[in-house]
Amino acid sequence: MHAFVTYLFLGISLSAPIGPINAAQLDKGARFGFTQAWLIGLGAMCADLLYMLLIYFGLAHFLTTPFMKTFLWLFGCFVLIYTGIDSLKNVKMTQGSNPLGGHSSVSSFRSGFIMALTNPLNILFWLGIYGSILAESVQNYGLTQVLWHSSGIFAGILLWDVAMAALASSFHKFGNRMTLQVISAAAGLSMIGFGIYFGYQAYKQLTG
Repeated sequence: MHAFVTYLFLGISLSAPIGPINAAQLDKGARFGFTQAWLIGLGAMCADLLYMLLIYFGLAHFLTTPFMKTFLWLFGCFVLIYTGIDSLKNVKMTQGSNPLGGHSSVSSFRSGFIMALTNPLNILFWLGIYGSILAESVQNYGLTQVLWHSSGIFAGILLWDVAMAALASSFHKFGNRMTLQVISAAAGLSMIGFGIYFGYQAYKQLTG
């Protein structure tokens, strides 16, 4: 149990730094409430689970090839800038004024999944930190402990996802209209900023 709690806190600490997913959760939660923010995180978690499985089965080496890294930086740049601009365009939209409320759940999940899947920094984490944890656990403890440690990390990510969704939805419930617009605008600009950074990294890959 002690090991599980340790890896749970590792999952939380790795999810906590502000990034595109957290910014998107704040934006969705402030505008549409808990469920939409949680679905962003759930989509990202599914991408995380995919990377965990790829590393577990030894299939992640292709992610580090120059072509794949450049492609992911470029595609991530496009996704983040597009999402950020869309957020700024809809900064005045609230849940009650959303004409596509029935579709927004699928859209939120898909956005989180694609953002996490195309984030090379996310890939570096799973290859670096999780890869080393996997190697140590297999060598010293066996496959049962690998699953236990992995479950702890994933539980930490899930806990942070719920906490972020709750925080974002509190702005939706208790914030005034101006507060919600400021949060959405800041989140949109943050995603555009991350997108520009991804684009710069893609440029360095192409010219390096």
